[in-house]
Amino acid sequence: MNLRTFYRLFYRHRIKKASIILKLYIILLLPIKYLINIFYLEKKINLEVYKNNFSELFDKDLNTLFEHFNTDKGEYFVDQYLQPSKINKNKIKAHGYTKTYEIIFSDFKDKNFNILELGSFYGNAAAALYFYFKQATIFSADINPDMFKYKSDRINNFYIDSSSRRSLIDNVIDKKINFDIIIEDASHALKSQIISLFMLFPLVNSGGYFVIEELDFPEIREDMNINQSKPNLKQILENVITGKDFNSVYINNDEKKYFLENYSTIEIKKGNFNEIAVIKKK
Repeated sequence: MNLRTFYRLFYRHRIKKASIILKLYIILLLPIKYLINIFYLEKKINLEVYKNNFSELFDKDLNTLFEHFNTDKGEYFVDQYLQPSKINKNKIKAHGYTKTYEIIFSDFKDKNFNILELGSFYGNAAAALYFYFKQATIFSADINPDMFKYKSDRINNFYIDSSSRRSLIDNVIDKKINFDIIIEDASHALKSQIISLFMLFPLVNSGGYFVIEELDFPEIREDMNINQSKPNLKQILENVITGKDFNSVYINNDEKKYFLENYSTIEIKKGNFNEIAVIKKK
């Protein structure tokens, strides 16, 4: 994690709200805080070596893997969103999406396929998927790829800004790679959720899935929909399910037409706290 990422994760939101004096204090304190936290950053783990000591993980269930690698997709995790120096070993309730993912993943467990996760953060979910899908190639993207702490011949980590159409085109669409599963777990902001789904849905193979985590964030968190724009993605999907029309400034006619003609089913489910949407392609 570089200094810029450290600032963006832990201090940018404080700078925005701070007085001039407090801004100066934070700016002066930032390099010191960063140097302290460097000592708590975990070293990069080579999963090709790690698997030799933990080969039993290939036979573990999905939730065990989620919790082993400390991703919030499982039932419990250690809060990974704190500064590294403040992280403790106390487990807290996580999103609890395991049951939903087990249904989706079961058809692909032993297949050679591509899976993409937008919003990889430290890469904990990618590491869990490495052991769950023994032959899959995992594409793991984030706006702060320097945070990614795993490496493997089967994992590709790269930069993405899911709020930018240009970034989605340059870093995903133009690569001409198709996926059986795409997981959107990035910023959770209204625009990002919408353009990620409608721009990347054509890259999903027939019978594949597009999953959006924390679907309800734009309606329950003001910071995920600052201008209170409508419709959000949940409203769009509910309209599709009920056969109602929808329009969004973030979707062009071709993208809308393609989605409506090629989706098979849409399910909105509740985890421990938030909602997750599962869209299957024809």
